[in-house]
Amino acid sequence: MGSPVVTTPRTKRNVLGVLVDATDYATATDAVVTAAHERRPLALTALAVHGVMTGVLDPAHNARLNSFDVVTPDGQPVRWALNLLHGAGLTDRVYGPTLTLHVLSRFADEGLPVYLYGSTEETLARLIPALERMFPALKIAGVEPSKFRAVEPGEDAEIADRIRSSGARLVLVGLGCPRQEVFAYAMRPLLDMPLMAVGAAFDYHAGLLRKPPPWMQRAGLEWFWRLGLEPKRLWRRYVILNPAYLSRLAAQKIGLWKARPPAPAHDRPATFSV
Repeated sequence: MGSPVVTTPRTKRNVLGVLVDATDYATATDAVVTAAHERRPLALTALAVHGVMTGVLDPAHNARLNSFDVVTPDGQPVRWALNLLHGAGLTDRVYGPTLTLHVLSRFADEGLPVYLYGSTEETLARLIPALERMFPALKIAGVEPSKFRAVEPGEDAEIADRIRSSGARLVLVGLGCPRQEVFAYAMRPLLDMPLMAVGAAFDYHAGLLRKPPPWMQRAGLEWFWRLGLEPKRLWRRYVILNPAYLSRLAAQKIGLWKARPPAPAHDRPATFSV
């Protein structure tokens, strides 16, 4: 297969060394649909503060993120950073669960099948009928829950073969951050279709997670809502990473820290989660 087509540098902006696209729902959706029609690989992820900080704290992962074709500002603080640092003028974030619905609507309208990869059998059993209710014309070509372990030798090729033989034109990856980004990066060279790392979209659309009120989403307080729902699992993510994000953002803004983005990675990882 050919090399992945990378989004033009003009759309990429440096947020703490992670290259994030100054984009909107329509543009991101069009990129996925176009890649599906053209049968070419594309890797997309939607990054909130936690996703950005995984790159900041892990240079190798940062290089993987910087190779993604599309990285959307999933959280309001990431959108604010694009506007503050680069004058992007974005009026809305591009939230992973909502972007998923935009993409699935187009795929249903255009008869393009999708493959769901990740999460648990229980979640997928609830997710599939929920998506079919929202999009009666949607074609689900295949479903594969996570194995919750590292890939075994040759297994990545077997997964790619199953996805291709299903007839899918898109893979939605719900493995959680950063496992899903590593999976999408590693599998992109093996597939002639887009892969979207969609975060909590599987759980939200399966009805397993409650969305915060719209005012909390607009105010960038979704993290506070999630913390209240899952304090034991998420407290380190928000209590430690949020202040670290803000301090680094301030340092980048006033020039105390250059936040140089690492060059995009090209080598496939020796191992990754499936």
